[in-house]
Amino acid sequence: MNTHFRTIVISDLHLGAQSTKAKEVVRFLKYNTCETLIMNGDIIDGWQLQRSGKWKKKHTRFFKLILNYVSKRKCKVIYLRGNHDDFLDEILPFHLGNFSIDKYYIHESGDKKYFIVHGDLFDSVTSKLKWIAKLGDIGYTILLWINRHYNTYRAKRGLSYYSLSQAIKAKVKSAVSFVGDYETQLVKVAQNRNCDGIICGHIHQPANKYIDGVHYLNSGDWVETMSALTEDFEGNWKVVYYSDWLKEQTGIKNEAEVKEMKTPGIISPRVAFGNI
Repeated sequence: MNTHFRTIVISDLHLGAQSTKAKEVVRFLKYNTCETLIMNGDIIDGWQLQRSGKWKKKHTRFFKLILNYVSKRKCKVIYLRGNHDDFLDEILPFHLGNFSIDKYYIHESGDKKYFIVHGDLFDSVTSKLKWIAKLGDIGYTILLWINRHYNTYRAKRGLSYYSLSQAIKAKVKSAVSFVGDYETQLVKVAQNRNCDGIICGHIHQPANKYIDGVHYLNSGDWVETMSALTEDFEGNWKVVYYSDWLKEQTGIKNEAEVKEMKTPGIISPRVAFGNI
């Protein structure tokens, strides 16, 4: 079933990195369309591509879908630069028809205004100590590699997905403190810009809440969380998790079941998704 929204915000796809969920985000955007699509940074992972990352067909399919959004669906697409796709600084700002690339965007929703920015500029490590940020990115990549194999083991035993990185973030006091400080800084940005809300990404922590009277929204990521922000035509915002959407629309609980459906003798995934 197709659902049409006023706005969809996605961020942190990290295309080019091994752990990106490119197929999932393409599937999600095929069945959840919108008037305005905002890609809020770290869509392409230039850091990974400079090291051991690889550009694959599934990554190209994502941009083919985006071109389809712009040309056939007449959707307004806004690509905001993140720290992993900082190579875009060379062409900013860029505007061509319904497609644009920029550093930030002010979104109007009824009588409210939202300041939309990736958020890395308000992270002192990524903005001032880039070499430390890249070192941390290597550590995160290793953790995701361990996480992927650990969850393969869990899936074989019928266990649900477990995020090691999210668990570590929740238990390390400095990480919890960083998230709190980050959110506070972004709220101040919205207040200084006379905006009612702030929409960001960067920290891979989806959120929809109010801080000091400011609507704070974070779109999460498509590496682990697989989440997006949606705005309906009444101006209501919601964090949508891919796993919840998949189960609600098809009854399928996870990607492992999607793969099983592709096995000969088992019902085709087209029954659930059509031509994916």
